[in-house]
Amino acid sequence: MQARRFIQCDVFTPVPTLGNALAVVVDGDGLPGQAMQQFAAWTNLAETTFILPPRDARADYRLKIFTPVREMLFAGHPTLGSCAAWLHSGGTPRQAGRVLQECGIGIVEIDISNPELPAFIAPPTRIRPIPEATLGDICAALEIAPGQVLHSAELDNGPVFQVLQLDSAESVLALDSSRVRWPAFKSIGVLGAHPPGSECEYEVRHLAPSSGMSEDPITGSLNSALAHWLQAEGRLPGSVTVAQGTSIGRHGRVAIEPLDRDNVKIGGQTHILIEGEVML
Repeated sequence: MQARRFIQCDVFTPVPTLGNALAVVVDGDGLPGQAMQQFAAWTNLAETTFILPPRDARADYRLKIFTPVREMLFAGHPTLGSCAAWLHSGGTPRQAGRVLQECGIGIVEIDISNPELPAFIAPPTRIRPIPEATLGDICAALEIAPGQVLHSAELDNGPVFQVLQLDSAESVLALDSSRVRWPAFKSIGVLGAHPPGSECEYEVRHLAPSSGMSEDPITGSLNSALAHWLQAEGRLPGSVTVAQGTSIGRHGRVAIEPLDRDNVKIGGQTHILIEGEVML
């Protein structure tokens, strides 16, 4: 065991302690995967990350991401939070204003030109229909009436989400997340529009995440996939702000900004709350 730099931060919120917590082992080099998984189970947070030297010559660092039960190829709040922890710990990007993170899906670019709102370039998302039986099971379990579902799709950007767009944010907030659990149900994303003139354009919830919780507070990978889906179907009107975590007492805010026909940025604030060392 050795002392390793450790940071715990809060991601995707303007209000510290009301976002999504992330544990970051800044000096992760030399730790075997089993030890990483055991520590992630011990922190009992949605995700724990480990920063390592890059293998890809283009990257500034390499990131491994774990839930309490499994390793993930990519996740959004660990991407922004780990980048903030790396910069806070003295990391210097090869190119000013841009960090290149190597992870399980390859290179993810993080735009840090605006320090108030860092944002990653959403990785590509594969879009396909949800199997009819799966959609029926989700609607039955959550007591969603057929007329409430405006659109649905299965989205894959590393994690795989079964996504339903409902008729309103109110319908999204009314769902009982305790009715669906992983692994009986996989990751379910639910999206609904707020009335015109609201602070946020959409309300998002992530139900039955693989972390073992009934609901994830704020999910960058889900919002990233949703942004690509809306963009691909011509339903992303421009830059929008998404609220997430409302139903569980969080104040999550995710900024979605289209860049061009195929690319979007996913931004949010990170707050460093705990800094020190961990023996691993």
